[in-house]
Amino acid sequence: MPNTSVYRPIFSPIVALIDFIIVVGASVLAHLIRFGSSPMEAKFQALAGSTALLVIFCLTIAGIYDSWRGRQLLTLLKRYTLGLGLSIALLTAFLVFTRTAIEFSRLWLGYMLLFIWIGGVTYRSCYFWFLKNLRRSGKNLRNILVITTDTEHSKATFNKKEIALTGYNIAAYITVQEIELTIHAKNMSSELKKYQADEVWLNLPLSMGTFIKGIVYELRHQTADIRFFPDFEDTLLLNHKGSYTAGHYAIDISCTPLDGINRQLKRTEDIIIGAAIGLLITPICLMIALLIKLTDPGPILFKQRRHGLEGKPFIVYKFRTMKLHTEDEGAVTQAKKNDARVTKIGSFLRRTSLDELPQFFNVLQGRMSIVGPRPHALDHNEYYKDLVESYMWRHKVKPGITGLAQVRGHRGETDTLDKMAIRVEFDLAYIDNWSLWLDIKIILLTILKGFNNKNSY
Repeated sequence: MPNTSVYRPIFSPIVALIDFIIVVGASVLAHLIRFGSSPMEAKFQALAGSTALLVIFCLTIAGIYDSWRGRQLLTLLKRYTLGLGLSIALLTAFLVFTRTAIEFSRLWLGYMLLFIWIGGVTYRSCYFWFLKNLRRSGKNLRNILVITTDTEHSKATFNKKEIALTGYNIAAYITVQEIELTIHAKNMSSELKKYQADEVWLNLPLSMGTFIKGIVYELRHQTADIRFFPDFEDTLLLNHKGSYTAGHYAIDISCTPLDGINRQLKRTEDIIIGAAIGLLITPICLMIALLIKLTDPGPILFKQRRHGLEGKPFIVYKFRTMKLHTEDEGAVTQAKKNDARVTKIGSFLRRTSLDELPQFFNVLQGRMSIVGPRPHALDHNEYYKDLVESYMWRHKVKPGITGLAQVRGHRGETDTLDKMAIRVEFDLAYIDNWSLWLDIKIILLTILKGFNNKNSY
């Protein structure tokens, strides 16, 4: 098996920075050609900087900063041209409506936009060539486990050498018959570990829908991406996101939109908002810490291991709201109404959600997000993962302080299976439909609703 260690030579923010430099460089070169001098007046500098930010914004909308893995160069350049075209349209509209177009040379603008396009296309073509050569050496690849009814057909469809150039390594082809034995032996997780599979590709006919559902169910505890490659390439079916991966149409059954630039945007959101809130709540946290210390003996913070991104454990922080007590090994008993373990100050903190404030430091550490599925106790995960379908898919993103389920009223004790199932349904809906606007909406709703929680005991 080739060396498939993930190697990312350039991250999305750096790609955006290069685009910024290309725009500024294009404006200087255009000014030199048009006016015969490189130093630009302040208004030209301002427009060049604004254009650079506008181009990056439009390219983000066009998805140009998403992962390049599995894409064709022509498709990438088409998207780049589309994004640049959108930025040109918005720039033109701005100059016309503000009546400032007359202040700038049209020839300078034309040269600048042409050089931006040439620079962006040249850079992406060179980087694409660099990635191909990198992948020829067995780097920057994701391991793929292909499940198929016809191994020879799949080998012809997913040619290993061609697939490798797009960023994937076919670790193994496994037939339906072999997978049925694996499923029967409850050994799917071991198969993924055996081949170190990052993704599972289902190259199966649509008629095997029940079998496909069975495979997805068996992989419900895993965070590996699952893609369905049906026997058609002229339309997209089913209620899942479709993608064009490695030259073939796929239905992404379990793939988070929080990848590439989206993941960077969400992390930036967490840092900016988390730092601002952290500064604001520091006096409140100090006051709460003092009250806890004065009213009940014991530590100020409650620390507990929870599952985070990709199901990896981390320590979550909360203000201690219960008296010190012991439980059976591995057991975590949820707080109930009129729970004798809850202190007087603890009852207030839980009801107002102020006990969650230390988790903003989890956010700054990068272990949590402000918005995301709430992290559950480890034993709760073990209990519910076999009872609630797709439960572990919650861990495809970082856990959050608040989430869609919480602002819709699904907070507090989950004393029935239905309550947990509904909460998970909202968590998965958040992951499937993530956007910055959705995060902002949830944060605003949390501020309006979340500080008085009647379901917290």
